[in-house]
Amino acid sequence: MADDSHGHTLYFHTHSAVHRAAAHHKVAALVGFVLVVVATPREWVAAFAAYLAVLVVVIVVAHVPVGYIARRMVVEVPFVVFAVLMPFVAVGPRVDVAGLSLSEAGLWAAWGLLVKGTISVVASLTLAATTEPHQLPGALARLRVPAQLVQIVTFMVRYLDVVAAEMRRMRIARESRGFQSRSLSAWWVQARAVGALFVRAYDRGERVHLAMLARGYEGEGRR
Repeated sequence: MADDSHGHTLYFHTHSAVHRAAAHHKVAALVGFVLVVVATPREWVAAFAAYLAVLVVVIVVAHVPVGYIARRMVVEVPFVVFAVLMPFVAVGPRVDVAGLSLSEAGLWAAWGLLVKGTISVVASLTLAATTEPHQLPGALARLRVPAQLVQIVTFMVRYLDVVAAEMRRMRIARESRGFQSRSLSAWWVQARAVGALFVRAYDRGERVHLAMLARGYEGEGRR
């Protein structure tokens, strides 16, 4: 039985051929796939439909629910907002769409940003859902990624859940004091919480770094 609580919030624990595939093969496939998507001219609509079909097949084979991927696509919201604004602010010939005067170049640019960004995000989330986080550093090392970047990814994987847990504790503390995020004034409280979280995470990182130096760390990861 699948259990999405296993290991990491992005990883979907189940048994499939995609899950069993070597992590470095999946990372290489993701990078190649995203490069092809980004390099595809935005006018090639059929090509993007084919890319999306490939992703759907991989998700189905991996036994990952589509809703599981869709809920985590909230990370794309800033790009969606930017794409929606582009037809209104871009210059050039205008076209009327539902009574609105929109830039033709802006519409194409918004389409290109949305379709390429969405496909890339879905592909990345599929990798995260089918690859355990602790496998990524080893996969990057096998792909000859510079050692310092591998260490950065290792630390990120190790402490991402720590920061997420801290954020959950801060949210519970706010709600226990009666805070409700239902108005624009709540954004100020949320912004202060983000600032406090950054300070806490930075301070934790400094303490961990000093502890590593005290134990003889000289910038080289363990082989």
